Amino acid sequence: MKKILMLITGAGLVLASCGQEKKDTNATEEVYAESTMEVEAPEVVEVQTPNIVGVAAGNENFSTLVAAVKAADLVNTLSSTGPFTVFAPTNAAFDKLPAGTVDTLLKAENKAMLTDILTYHVVAGKYMAGDVVAAIKANNGKFMTNTVMGEGITLMMDGENVVIQDAKGGKSVIIMTDVAASNGVIHAIDTVIMPKG
Repeated sequence: MKKILMLITGAGLVLASCGQEKKDTNATEEVYAESTMEVEAPEVVEVQTPNIVGVAAGNENFSTLVAAVKAADLVNTLSSTGPFTVFAPTNAAFDKLPAGTVDTLLKAENKAMLTDILTYHVVAGKYMAGDVVAAIKANNGKFMTNTVMGEGITLMMDGENVVIQDAKGGKSVIIMTDVAASNGVIHAIDTVIMPKG
């Protein structure tokens, strides 16, 4: 009889302890639920793509171009809504010009000439590399478009490369494509192109 009573008492203790564990578990779940409710969602920060001037200023290969844009007072124009497609000469492209040319162009008295040269590298509208190649193919291998300056440039293929021919017959190769900006796109070129004037 004592053994049976001890077994029943033991079973009662086991059941009681199980009940207590269940209560503790529920209490833990409630605390966890409360703590998760207090956690706020992280704030989403949108990273805005800079405009054409901002993108160029952030790339050391365009430092001469940025200096020229500032000297010609074109920062506001190229920072406006656009969209624009800019065929941007690299520093190496400017280095190909005859010695002293860049310094001469950056002088205040040559601002009009510098403005003409720079706006000759800009086309109204956003034309990705694929659009340019499609336009060349759709026009029997040569596509002419007007620049913001007013004179035209001719785009053509040379093997896999897109080449720009300027009004004087000079040629430049696009060496980097589709650099995104908030108000258009930049394609880097290896030679400065020149208008007739």
